[in-house]
Amino acid sequence: MALPKYAYFKGKIVPYSEAKVGVMTHALNYGTSVFGGVRAYWNEEDQQLYLFRPYDHYRRLLRSAKLLRMEFDYTPESLTEITKELLRAEGHRCDVYIRPLAYKADEIIGVKLHGLTDEITIFSLPFDRYVSNDTGAHVTISGWRRIDDNTIPARGKIGGAYVNSAFIKSDALLAGFDEALVLTNEGHISEGSAENIFIVRDGVLITPPVTENILEGITRRTVIQLAREELGIEVVERPIDRTEVYICDELFLTGTAAQITAVTKVDFYPVGTGEMGPITTQLRELFTKLVHGQLPKYRDWNVAVYD
Repeated sequence: MALPKYAYFKGKIVPYSEAKVGVMTHALNYGTSVFGGVRAYWNEEDQQLYLFRPYDHYRRLLRSAKLLRMEFDYTPESLTEITKELLRAEGHRCDVYIRPLAYKADEIIGVKLHGLTDEITIFSLPFDRYVSNDTGAHVTISGWRRIDDNTIPARGKIGGAYVNSAFIKSDALLAGFDEALVLTNEGHISEGSAENIFIVRDGVLITPPVTENILEGITRRTVIQLAREELGIEVVERPIDRTEVYICDELFLTGTAAQITAVTKVDFYPVGTGEMGPITTQLRELFTKLVHGQLPKYRDWNVAVYD
């Protein structure tokens, strides 16, 4: 993977090679950072790069930062403008992933959240698929449990919390699976290692509520709206039992990186017919058009990068 050419670092856009932190940096030693993931999509016909829902992404980033007692003068609008400037400097003419990171920047020893210096950095790079087999992923139920809101809140994209996701993902990949589903401490399905989950049962789209230790996903919210408004499908937010994923008709994962990833096998149970189902197919097609700025009804979610 090629490195970025530029990064936003300490208040300005600099060559990526200059965006460095010391080994004593608090965030590196204690996981005191929060991050986001934003996508931008290239529309060849328009010759335009569209950021997808950046204001929502940066609103969530700042809320995550608040959980770690970070204080910033940035707004979702100002961070979006910085991102546009960064992407123009890179000159991307392809689909792109953007990583904003807010972190405790002091070079000190000591576990705490208050009285520290808060910084934001942003970089971007070309990006395609997060799960390579995104039309027929084979997943397993992880032996690890999802972190709890009273331990490290999953609704905040907190850097240190993603060690939980790393345990889940590495165990699944090393066992030959594409991804893993993870349970809450109560035994309900929470999400994937870094994706929200949806199942289809008897034509109803079901997803865990935000109180099941999930990330409050922006792609998740987008899919719920598309399903209701464009496909006329009933969407229910409720806890999902483990065995429901073995008998559901369809299953897919959502996320900024994962987009809409179809799951066709859980452990060694086929999902539905063992192939990507019709609702998942329709939602993937709608989502692809949406993020490339091809659905006028939702055009306010697409922010143009190039003037």
